Amino acid sequence: MKYRKLGRTNLDVSVIGLGTWQFGGEWGKSYTQAEVNGILDTAKSLGINLIDTAECYGDHLSEALIGQYLRASRREDWVVATKFGHQFHSHLNRTDQYSAQEVQQQLEDSLRALQTDYIDLYQFHSGPDEAFDKDDLWTMLDKQVQAGKIRHLGLSLNKKNSLHQVDSATQINASTIQVVYNRLDQQPEEGVFPSCIRQNLGVLARVPLASGYLSGKYKPGAVFPDNDVRKNHNPEETADRLRKVQEIQQNEVPEGADMARWALAWCLKHDAVTCVIPGCKDEAQVNANAAAAELAPDDHPLSVAAPLK
Repeated sequence: MKYRKLGRTNLDVSVIGLGTWQFGGEWGKSYTQAEVNGILDTAKSLGINLIDTAECYGDHLSEALIGQYLRASRREDWVVATKFGHQFHSHLNRTDQYSAQEVQQQLEDSLRALQTDYIDLYQFHSGPDEAFDKDDLWTMLDKQVQAGKIRHLGLSLNKKNSLHQVDSATQINASTIQVVYNRLDQQPEEGVFPSCIRQNLGVLARVPLASGYLSGKYKPGAVFPDNDVRKNHNPEETADRLRKVQEIQQNEVPEGADMARWALAWCLKHDAVTCVIPGCKDEAQVNANAAAAELAPDDHPLSVAAPLK
C-alpha cells in the first residue's frame, strides 16, 4: 500500500480507501456483521486505513456495522470519515437536516453508532450553498472540534461540485474535499482541484469506478435489480456511459490489464488527489481495489512513508 498526506490535517491515509454506502443495503445486497468484519479485516491486512461512511447509508446502519467492528479493533489504526446533513427514511428516500441543532444530534448519533469517542473527518454532505452559508452551523462544529469529538472538518460536494464551498473551505476550517471524480467525469479538474491545491486541501475521490461502470463488468443493455441504486439512473445516460466504457476499454486500457485497477490508478495520477474511495461488495473486491496502489505514482507530491504501527 502507498500513503499520502491528507491536506492540512496531520493524517496520512492509504491511497485506496474503503467506501461503505453498500453497507446501508442500497446496492443490491444486505450485509451481515460477519461479512462487514471480513471486508474490514481484509482491508486492514492490505494496509488500507481510511473508512468513509455517512449518516444516511441506512439510518446510521453502515456506521453501526463499522462501529461493531471498531469496538473489537484498534481504533487508532483507522481514519474514520463520516458525513452529516441527511435523514434516511427508506431506500433512496432522505430529507435534509442541516441546522446546527439537527447536525449536533446527528453527530451524537454517529458517535454512538460508530462506538467511538471521536470522528477523524466529519463532512458536510452534498448540501446546498444556502445551508453551507449558515454561520451557526460552523460555530457549533468548531466547538465540537475543540471538545475533541471531531478531529477535522471536510466537505463532500454535491453533483454540481460547488466551487463556492471549495473556495470557502479554509474560512470554515475545512481541511478536505470529497468529490465525484473518475475517467468518465473529469469536471473537478476545471475549478475544484486548482482551488484545493491553492488551499492545501486533501482530496477524496469518490465514485472512482463511476458507480461500477468502469469495472468493465457491465456491457450495454445491463439490467440492475430494484434495490440497486443504479436502477434509478437515467436509462439513456446509463447506455451512453456503457458505450463510453467500451471505447475506453478498447482504446486506453492496456491489453490484458484489469480495467477497475486501471481506473482507480487513473484517478491517483492527479496531483490534487490524496485517496480514492471505491465501494466493495466482498473481500475479493477489496483485494482487487488495493492492488491499484501498485500503479499509483511513487513521485506524487503528497506521498509519504507508511505510518508506523
